[in-house]
Amino acid sequence: MKTTKVTADAVIIQSGKILLIKRAIPPFKGKWALPGGHIGYNEKTENAVVREVKEETGLAVKIIKLVGVYSDPKRDPRGHTVTAAYLCEPAAANRKSRAGDDASEAWWWPLDDLPDLAFDHSAIIKDAQSAIRVYRFNTYVPF
Repeated sequence: MKTTKVTADAVIIQSGKILLIKRAIPPFKGKWALPGGHIGYNEKTENAVVREVKEETGLAVKIIKLVGVYSDPKRDPRGHTVTAAYLCEPAAANRKSRAGDDASEAWWWPLDDLPDLAFDHSAIIKDAQSAIRVYRFNTYVPF
């Protein structure tokens, strides 16, 4: 019997740039993606996204809000994978990142000049940008 897998992805945007990782493993090896990954047994999605960002980029983050849940059965060629995508911000002023785990690179990309992205990450980023506008409007806190 096939089962659905669950992942968590982070959208980390600051000063008009977004932190992406270059995938070192299939699927989409060599393509850019949001940092994130599979949730461990008995792990909350919130804990998984913080862990995955640290493993893949070396960056400690804190969660701002849930961007959305993405469940299209065709979003991952390995099989049905549901992801919870979170808007996050660096936990410290230092935005230095380094590649680790299954990422060959980690880089801050200008939002107006994004590379070709893996999975459905372009749609997630678009939704996150809308969430940022709402967040700023409702809280009066600049990113």
